[in-house]
Amino acid sequence: MTVASSDALTPSEYIVHHLGHFSTGHQSKIVDFSIINIDTIFWSVFAGVVGCLLMYLAARKATAGVPGRFQAFVEMVVEMVDDQAKGIVHGDRSFIAPLALTVFIWVALMNSLDFLPVDLFSSFFKVVGLDGLISHHRVVPTADLNGTMGIALGVLVLMLYYSFKIKGLGGFLHELVAAPFGIWLAPANLLLNLIEFAAKTVSLAMRLFGNMYAGELLFLLIALLGSTATAFGFVGHVVAGSIWAIFHILIVLLQAFIFMMLTLVYIGQAHEAH
Repeated sequence: MTVASSDALTPSEYIVHHLGHFSTGHQSKIVDFSIINIDTIFWSVFAGVVGCLLMYLAARKATAGVPGRFQAFVEMVVEMVDDQAKGIVHGDRSFIAPLALTVFIWVALMNSLDFLPVDLFSSFFKVVGLDGLISHHRVVPTADLNGTMGIALGVLVLMLYYSFKIKGLGGFLHELVAAPFGIWLAPANLLLNLIEFAAKTVSLAMRLFGNMYAGELLFLLIALLGSTATAFGFVGHVVAGSIWAIFHILIVLLQAFIFMMLTLVYIGQAHEAH
């Protein structure tokens, strides 16, 4: 649910303002690795710390008897992730299953930040007198392509690591130049495999970013509907905001699940020889 602030901004100015980042410089492109988005880093770390704390509390309070609601929920999530890891990765899962659980919880928590009111922090900064210092602030790290690309690059590193670990340096290099068309087409094979690694990384980042960015944009449009000084606008804001928030719960969890599954699939492919 969202509440729009007035500030005498036009609808386009309001949306552009809320899509800006608190960063180390002016970002003129969607993805710019020369600029650090401080808000994305802060909320990514915040979601990670909250996720670790929740898992720590669940492990600390776990009992062998009848579990409470929180323990039962955590056990369901852990079992679900472990079952998916067993079905996809054929090998040692002592690190991969916890990794998949971490990815799922972390991405789900970052996505869930989209439920905070869009004007919450801008209003807070005005109250405490920081609006001059922090003119822009975005809360959802996964609605920033820089953030999702960073996570995807981490998955790429894991793909390469397990490719070297499982197949060895010689086996991995041979696979790069020999699969899928045979060693006689080594240049074509190498180019195709490099494109495949790049495509996996970019698509993994773009899929999560696109869905969360669209959801954030819809919340902003609903907030603008609520800013109209009419009864229809207010009622439409409440109804549309409520419906979209309920539907967005499914999107938040589904995108976290898809990201986790693709991570498992890509790491599982690194375990397989072509």
